[in-house]
Amino acid sequence: MSNAIKQYMSNPGIQSKLNDLLGERKDVFLTSALQVVNSNNRLKDATPESVFGAVVTAATLNLPINNNLGFAYIVPYTRKWKEGNQWKEVQEASFQMGYKGFVQLAQRSGQFKRISACKTYSEDTEQSVFERLTAFLPKEPKGEVTGYIAYFQLTNGFEAHLAMTRKELDAHAKQYSQSYKMNYGVWKDNFDAMAEKTVIKLLLSKQAPLSIVPTLAQAVEADQAIIRDVNGQPSYEYADNQPQQAAIEMDISNSPDIFANVKTSIANGSMEKRSVLDGSAGYTISNEQRQELLAS
Repeated sequence: MSNAIKQYMSNPGIQSKLNDLLGERKDVFLTSALQVVNSNNRLKDATPESVFGAVVTAATLNLPINNNLGFAYIVPYTRKWKEGNQWKEVQEASFQMGYKGFVQLAQRSGQFKRISACKTYSEDTEQSVFERLTAFLPKEPKGEVTGYIAYFQLTNGFEAHLAMTRKELDAHAKQYSQSYKMNYGVWKDNFDAMAEKTVIKLLLSKQAPLSIVPTLAQAVEADQAIIRDVNGQPSYEYADNQPQQAAIEMDISNSPDIFANVKTSIANGSMEKRSVLDGSAGYTISNEQRQELLAS
């Protein structure tokens, strides 16, 4: 780990914020997270602020950062830009949810009776897929893997599912993961887990009651983002491919906290106001929120 990260994390203000979030768990949580950073040469060189943003997000969601557990990850990202005739680059750390992390947050909410994801196969029927998602003793699947499906049932009886083919998920990974395009990283190391995470995330963002489950809403928004602190509010800048938010449809018309984060991101330049107003950022906003953005 670089001396810059060590010094940043040792700052009394940073230690105080972590203590407020984690209490007695602070030292164990921080040690585990920094071990992950120390095990990756690119993360060692990441900006301390981006490492802190990922750590704080995981702490807020109460998800351990441990690659072996699969709840949440810190992933390196190389940012490149051009100043005049010279290209520059910097290493940053992005926060990434795991499949188990989304399931854990859903279970904690008390709103979900069932939530799961699995592979689909060439010889599947709708019944065999449903049994694999919900039965205690599902039958052994037959055929080749064709895709992945996520399913949930709420305690009020509402059900929803989302399926993607393996080809669609491979294209998704190549579009939204810098590391996968370079043949390394969590998508490369564990495609199945990341594919299941993706269908779960997209299903939750489209169908789950995020307005009454704020931790899930925060997890959907923070996933794959470089997270910065702007006047005490998190600002999300999407590392691999910012337009990915168009693939996520989130109704924030009744979510003032998320709308506040969106306004912060617009104010600091990491999100375009136009993309929120025209819907390309993936958010559904109320008429009142639209008027507030137009007036700002």
